[in-house]
Amino acid sequence: MLHTALCYLTNCDLSDTEWLQATLPVRDGGLGDRRVSMLAHPAFLASAAGASLLQNEILSDCASLPDDPVVDSYTATWSASFGVPPVGPASHKQAVWDRSVIVAIKDELQTTLSDPSLNASFLAATAPHSGDWLNALPIASCGLRMDDESVRVSVVLRLGLSVCVPHTCHCGKHVDACGQHAFVCKHAPGRTQRHHALNDVIARSFASAGIPISNEPSGIYCDSVKRPDGITLVPWHSGRAMVRDVTVATTLADSYLPASSVTAAAAAEAAASRKEAKYADLPASFSF
Repeated sequence: MLHTALCYLTNCDLSDTEWLQATLPVRDGGLGDRRVSMLAHPAFLASAAGASLLQNEILSDCASLPDDPVVDSYTATWSASFGVPPVGPASHKQAVWDRSVIVAIKDELQTTLSDPSLNASFLAATAPHSGDWLNALPIASCGLRMDDESVRVSVVLRLGLSVCVPHTCHCGKHVDACGQHAFVCKHAPGRTQRHHALNDVIARSFASAGIPISNEPSGIYCDSVKRPDGITLVPWHSGRAMVRDVTVATTLADSYLPASSVTAAAAAEAAASRKEAKYADLPASFSF
């Protein structure tokens, strides 16, 4: 029922592998649609371990306490799949039992995803903060409510599904079903919009903190056309003003794919390193 509902709400046809990823927690690259079959063993075993001390105290007058065959059976089943079970206070926590299940599923997924682009999508989904949009409260007055199509595309990109029908872009390049060309096409208006949107979020954050800033200032470099995206008008650290620059990297771009299919956030780290090198000659009165 969960599988069918998710397919209906996102207008996607999820395979067994894609559904398996969707059922992972958000921080592990999924959508947080946990399955009962995935949680049954951890929930029962954690409950049984947590209640054992009280149970033994209630039955302390008994001459001998036999082992619970049901608990022993489920513990043996869990151990056969995931190794040595947790002991002590840790065994009272469902999250401890559940973590082994999640790790096993993630390992299975990475073994199944042989295509570099799919593996890069999965690693990107597991990177810190990549799933924050799933945890945000949909408050329209705060700009946190996504429209239906934005949710669909976000889910599709997170699970590595087909986002559109293959076609030819107006720039002449072929667009495959993943639609990744839209992120790199020099004629796509979305590139500039994303850049401006990120800058606007940062600028409003500074304004909320009461820190005056200037956007796209000129004159930092006397003999260069380099112009950062913003600068604080008061000292930021050690008497130096802070200069910032925003960049957006596409995880599945051909130039990034070899690295991003091995390491999560490799594309972002590479882009950040290039920006740091670009502003390495910044005057000493500023920090980048």
